[in-house]
Amino acid sequence: MSRLKQRYLNEVKAELQKKFAFANPMMIPKVLKVVINMGIAEASKDKNSIQDCVSELSQLSGQKPVIVKARKAISNFKLREGQPIGIKVTLRGVRMYEFMDRFFNLACPRISDFRGFPSKCDGRGNYSLGLTDQQVFPDVNLDAVKKTQGMHITFVTSAATDDECVELLRLLGLPFKNLPITVAA
Repeated sequence: MSRLKQRYLNEVKAELQKKFAFANPMMIPKVLKVVINMGIAEASKDKNSIQDCVSELSQLSGQKPVIVKARKAISNFKLREGQPIGIKVTLRGVRMYEFMDRFFNLACPRISDFRGFPSKCDGRGNYSLGLTDQQVFPDVNLDAVKKTQGMHITFVTSAATDDECVELLRLLGLPFKNLPITVAA
């Protein structure tokens, strides 16, 4: 069992139960999956750069990503139907907890000028964030990187509200910005 899952079972669940006073232990939120997306619109012209992005994302996630292709042709964007426009991977179970542990403890401190992520969710209890550079992960071989590539990471939780989602991720170790303190005048 990964150490993050063990921490969730031993500490985080009890803390969430105490804070939100759930009537049923099955109502305690948990992370269901982590989805990592990379847009490769510029790289779609070159097959080698697509394979480079696929290999980097597979190193980060521990499983092979899926190449996403365009469903419709859009002439203004010089996009044809069936042209590769992105790659994505969905992590669940052991790989999800291992990725979250590496992301929270190793990658986040390596982000330059990092002060924490904003605590705004999507309204349904899921949290998404974006990175501009894949080189913050220690898994990536810096000598093999030819071009910096950004990515979106989405944490899908079973939380009913945004407050529950932010509290769950904060207790797991995701660094959030401090919320501004409002002073009544």
